[in-house]
Amino acid sequence: MPLNWFVALPVPTHGWFDKLVVDAPAGVRIFDPRDVHLTVAFLGQVGEPRARQAWARVMGVRAAPIRCGLGGLRAMGNPRRPSALSVVLEEGHARVVALVAELRGPVLEAAGAPPERREIVAHVTVARPSRTAKDRERRAAVAWATAKPAVGALVTIERIALYSWAEDRAARQFRIVDELPLRE
Repeated sequence: MPLNWFVALPVPTHGWFDKLVVDAPAGVRIFDPRDVHLTVAFLGQVGEPRARQAWARVMGVRAAPIRCGLGGLRAMGNPRRPSALSVVLEEGHARVVALVAELRGPVLEAAGAPPERREIVAHVTVARPSRTAKDRERRAAVAWATAKPAVGALVTIERIALYSWAEDRAARQFRIVDELPLRE
């Protein structure tokens, strides 16, 4: 099966993640805490050589670690069939958006992936409705997400990483293939 590739900012989960997802309803697939990230560029099924070419564009980036304040949980994607349950940023949003705006185009171009035209929305996906979720389960997932209070945690994003799918997707969704510290 071809693997998807992407570049992202790993997000620390200590102290907030488990409390947020502990009461998730049925039909919600919770991410492994090690899989939680902010996407910079989704490359798709480009193959490892092209993914490595894209990663080479990241290697010279100069960006200080980013302090982020985590806000509320929102349903993302199609409003009638959301594909993700994500935490939005209350602090650090502008810095994350600026970094994504700087990197996304060159990274996608280096991978031979199509350009991304959607607006950059800095968010941290923590769960997804399962692929087999019924409409009532999806509605319950959205109601759960929107009823949650803001996370209120502060985290510092200190790394950027090249990701691909995990070898055992039943245990984890993703794996970090390579990473670099953020530094000015």
